Amino acid sequence: MNGEYEKAFRESVVDPERFWGAAAENVQWYRTSDRVLNSENPPFYRWFEGGVLNSCYNALDYHVENGLSDRIALIYDSPVTKTVKRYTYGELRDLVARCAGGLRQLGVLKGDRVVIYMPMIPEAVIAMLACARIGAIHSVVFGGFAARELAARIEDAKPRVVISASCGIEVNRIIAYQPLVEAAIDMCSYKPSSCVIVQRPESPAILRQGRDLLLWDVLMDAEPVACVPVLATDPLYLLYTSGTTGKPKGVIRDNGGHLVALTWSMKNIYGVNPGEVYWAASDIGWVVGHSYIVYGPLFYGCTTILYEGKSVGTPDAGAFWRVIEEHGVSILFCAPTAFRAIRKEDPGGQYIKKYDLTKLRMLFLAGERCDPNTLLWAQKQLNIPVIDHWWQTETGWAIGANCVGLELLPVKPGSCTKPVPGYNIRVLDAKSCDVPAGETGTIVVGLPLPPGCFTTLWQNDKDFVRTYFSVYPGYYLTSDAGYIDTDGYLWIMGRTDDIINIAGHRLSTGAMEEVLASHPDVAECAVAGVHDPVKGEVPLGFVVLKAGVTKMQDLIGPELITLVRQKIGPIASFKAAAVVKRLPKTRSGKILRGTIKKIADGVPYNVPATIDDPVILDEITEILRGMGYPRT
Repeated sequence: MNGEYEKAFRESVVDPERFWGAAAENVQWYRTSDRVLNSENPPFYRWFEGGVLNSCYNALDYHVENGLSDRIALIYDSPVTKTVKRYTYGELRDLVARCAGGLRQLGVLKGDRVVIYMPMIPEAVIAMLACARIGAIHSVVFGGFAARELAARIEDAKPRVVISASCGIEVNRIIAYQPLVEAAIDMCSYKPSSCVIVQRPESPAILRQGRDLLLWDVLMDAEPVACVPVLATDPLYLLYTSGTTGKPKGVIRDNGGHLVALTWSMKNIYGVNPGEVYWAASDIGWVVGHSYIVYGPLFYGCTTILYEGKSVGTPDAGAFWRVIEEHGVSILFCAPTAFRAIRKEDPGGQYIKKYDLTKLRMLFLAGERCDPNTLLWAQKQLNIPVIDHWWQTETGWAIGANCVGLELLPVKPGSCTKPVPGYNIRVLDAKSCDVPAGETGTIVVGLPLPPGCFTTLWQNDKDFVRTYFSVYPGYYLTSDAGYIDTDGYLWIMGRTDDIINIAGHRLSTGAMEEVLASHPDVAECAVAGVHDPVKGEVPLGFVVLKAGVTKMQDLIGPELITLVRQKIGPIASFKAAAVVKRLPKTRSGKILRGTIKKIADGVPYNVPATIDDPVILDEITEILRGMGYPRT
């Protein structure tokens, strides 16, 4: 080890202004900032105050002006439509400039909001960058979200324009978007002035006269416009995330800090080089898609991939490997869920052997904690470093990671390695005291948060302070639980509500999931803590078996119970495990443990807007009834 990580981390914590001031020299400014950090009004810290720049300029125009017009910027790969299309930096810049001109003609000005409700198609990326070009604030809503959820976001953001598509295409179905948009707008007291639609031949939309326009008609009539200078502290985008009250929270990201942090991360976290192909197999509706499909790779001069497909089923468990070979991917970033699905369908890695993956240097996983067995399986099959890292919508980039561009540290399966430079992490108990190494507590980050993190919630400073900074003054509350071991490695064990209290003993459901996942027949699993009248809470396990495994419930259940007893001990009180066909998840791959708990406890719940398949909740309910839940 060369010590570069420790050196960078120490400087970022001791002298953050110097550290991030140096990082800011690697991006393009119209005017540099008056000061690197304004700490006068915590927790409302402001990075690069007084600086003037444009995020679209840094993503596109700068590269074109420096001789990279013909470099491939974006590859659209859609197995569901059997389409592959490539856009150079020059072509993408020209399309974005015309789209920005079209938005300008529709009355969109600097500071106005634009809601983008679209599938994974190039026009979605073009629309995002067009907003950035003219200083408008884009708010991307995951395509296919229920009308009620879309309406809540339109009502809150009050966009001048909504940009959508006629439909989204899943593996076995087409989702018409226009009826959802119509229903959402009908629910709102606020009405956008225009809806701009991308017409897809698989399910064309019927346009409403006087309000709806076709995107390509708007582009044909528009004159290209130049980048509008904005302040570093001006909002770039608004992204809604689930709130504890049921009302979505609008996370605000600024232009300057976001640009500096993501540019720094491309080299120092991911170890990627300009010109390489970087693939984040996520969706633009999530923060990962914002950071590492659209902005980060383009800021850094890479080629990015926009993939409209799945890890399995489009057409098979070799889908990812086909993309990597065909496009020469160097770095892959995806959710552990995707790899669990691949492993379930192809446990022996036979599809991997069919493709040339020699250009793939690194695999990064995030979205849910990666169980060690999945990480080790991927590492064995691909023979490359597999890096689990941890971050949140609120931070916009990694909090904990193995920063391979600085120094590849030894991998500990189950750990996200160490805090990323800029994140001063502590593990505290309920009394705000540091917990000993190896003991689980609440993970917090000392203020100020580094550049790129959210600066507030949309029109809701009060909840920004209350939700994130009031429980532990001087710290950002991550609401994740975990520990730091004696080597300084960070272990994320789940959300704080995934730590269950069994007869006075605080145990992690993540640790139990790790044990279940180690069983050779288990593809993926979930553990939820449910109410027990004697012990307070007890764990229930749910497992999905690997393809081809036919072992019966009455055999696998006792084996799993014995395994937990052996590896964690009787203290875990793990006495029930059920086999299910699939786990209830959000579309980003997060398992809905909290919803399972509410069903088992007999507590009313709303079907999450982000759920991938609501039918699975009915199946889980029936299984729980067979197990005697809810207790009466």
